[in-house]
Amino acid sequence: LPPEVGAMTVNKVCGSGLKAVALAAQAIQTENSSIVVAGGMESMTNSPYLLPQARKGYRLGNAQIVDSMVHDGLWDIYNDYHMGITGENVAEKYGITRAEQDEFAVNSHRKAVAAIKECRFKAQIVPVELAPKKKGGEPVIFDKDESPREDTTIEVLRSLKPAFKKDGTVTAGNAPGVNDGAAAVVVTSATRAKELGAKPMVRIVAQATSGIDPKWVMMAPVGAVRKIWEKTGWKNEDVDLYELNEAFSVQALGVMRELGLDPNKVNVNGGAVAIGHPIGASGARVLVTLIYEMIRRDVHRGVAALCLGGGNAVAMAVER
Repeated sequence: LPPEVGAMTVNKVCGSGLKAVALAAQAIQTENSSIVVAGGMESMTNSPYLLPQARKGYRLGNAQIVDSMVHDGLWDIYNDYHMGITGENVAEKYGITRAEQDEFAVNSHRKAVAAIKECRFKAQIVPVELAPKKKGGEPVIFDKDESPREDTTIEVLRSLKPAFKKDGTVTAGNAPGVNDGAAAVVVTSATRAKELGAKPMVRIVAQATSGIDPKWVMMAPVGAVRKIWEKTGWKNEDVDLYELNEAFSVQALGVMRELGLDPNKVNVNGGAVAIGHPIGASGARVLVTLIYEMIRRDVHRGVAALCLGGGNAVAMAVER
């Protein structure tokens, strides 16, 4: 993009990427823009460790290092605990067992591995050329997600200890890992697309934001999806595919149970537990995955949704 093009940064935590797309659509609807590139990115592996108050000096005080990845994106500031505890809250309220969560995680990996083997993600991934590992060697082409594991089994996941709470159910195995990622889409009006000779992949039908008590943030997509149904006039059975960000296995299970979703329509190529949840990118990633799968299956209606720290959720409905 040329330097004359204006830009802005959106921080809505896990929902940032999808909120950016929603803002792009609104800018076009209000005729403030005619074509917008919108999406998100995150490099969790480059999140620095912080030394609070170091600028003032510690003198005889005790310095404590803070992980900015947790502090900025994975901590519930209202209840002062890790987001993993909000997952445990859902497990307790809905009676979702450790076995159910582990089974969901294994299936997420299996579906993602199958999708990679069958090249279902190929069209939606832009290969990145990396520097050679050795001097004079060939460049490395990075063109598939690293996180999905073919060797993940129920037995492996059963052996893991609870990550956030003694006798808890959320583990490193039934949650996403630490990931980097980026995703983007081009949003435009029908008129501008026609001028450019471009065929739109989908039409944005509606977008919604919902809120809930932060300790129940994992269930926030329930309200956002219901708003989508209300705005569009769609019923659950009218939607062909759902892409729900898997903040944790228990989160996806809780939302599916509360909304009465058909598991065969949700995250059909695996979700964030397998693919990863790079916070700023995930909103756009679930939308891109949804769109390409709608095209592959030749279906017409889809909904993407994510919860986000602080008690909110964002959702979007698209139609072909």
